[in-house]
Amino acid sequence: MSEHDPAKLRRGWTTGACATAATKAAYTALLTGEFPDPVEITLPKGETPSFALACEERGEGFARAGIVKDAGDDPDVTHGATVISTVRLKASGSGVTFRAGEGVGTVTREGLPVPPGEPAINPVPRRMIEDTVAEVAKGHGGNGVVEVEISIPGGEELAQKTMNPRLGIIGGLSVLGTTGIVRPFSCASWIASIHRGIDVANAAGQTHVVGATGSTSEDAVRKLYDLPDYAFLDMGDFAGGLLKYLRQHPVERLTLAGGFAKFVKLAQGALDLHSARSQVDFAALSQVLMSAGAPRYLAEKARHANTAKEVLDLARTHGIEVADIVAAQAREAAKRILRESPVDCEVLIVDRQGVMIGKAGFDADA
Repeated sequence: MSEHDPAKLRRGWTTGACATAATKAAYTALLTGEFPDPVEITLPKGETPSFALACEERGEGFARAGIVKDAGDDPDVTHGATVISTVRLKASGSGVTFRAGEGVGTVTREGLPVPPGEPAINPVPRRMIEDTVAEVAKGHGGNGVVEVEISIPGGEELAQKTMNPRLGIIGGLSVLGTTGIVRPFSCASWIASIHRGIDVANAAGQTHVVGATGSTSEDAVRKLYDLPDYAFLDMGDFAGGLLKYLRQHPVERLTLAGGFAKFVKLAQGALDLHSARSQVDFAALSQVLMSAGAPRYLAEKARHANTAKEVLDLARTHGIEVADIVAAQAREAAKRILRESPVDCEVLIVDRQGVMIGKAGFDADA
């Protein structure tokens, strides 16, 4: 059983769900004079969670309510943040107009689910809020013509820990969620950010993108190529999520960069490179050394090694550049995932000091 057993972890609620609940409370107070607390909403799949209000305020033509986001046991950067909705009556127009308040970003680049100039409130949370406004209006005699401003105090600082700056979302966080539920360690939001990064790169006409497993390998690539910030996709351990999306949304050139152990696992067929979700096959790695001309005793040591780095160090002391071999195998594994997609791929293996120790280059450069 893994360290993070999903069966024992507490799920939480997305920023979109919190924003919807806060909007329902605020608009209800605007029409009735009373804030429902707790406030119940209906999620896209029919669940009806209730949320306690953290703050409430009424004034001339507006009402405001806030909910503290509970992400459950997921290590979500927005866990504990307060999601506030301010609802204002509008004299004319139709339906809901959205506005980005403090700590909520604004989209500035093409390729994202909402167009440039719009608040970074994704389509499903928008639809949830619109449906909730219509429901409240119907129940309490309103017309549903309102401005909804979502704010997350401290969100601009929190956003620096996300991919938003690279995606061209400035000023704060995105209001996200497709189900309303945060499932601990599902990694769905991270993979979704990778996909949005590819969309932004494609929309900008960027022909070369980089998937790095961490900051050290990313910095090594920056020294090789003069690429814009949005060309660097925060792949982390999710090689499969990146490659499968590129299969359907290709770019001309892809540089994969990361550590030796990570790419040993990719070469061996792993799609998720996290240590808790995939392991190095040392018997297979031993066979790689044998194929490279290593003596049998060295291959046997590799078979019983504790870490991939131990195998790398053994090989290098015997003059066997195993990192180049693993890079070539990882590149072939990536190409199998990409299938017939017209993506030219290279793999760079980088040590902990940021030095490139293995490479399998682009077909076009061969």
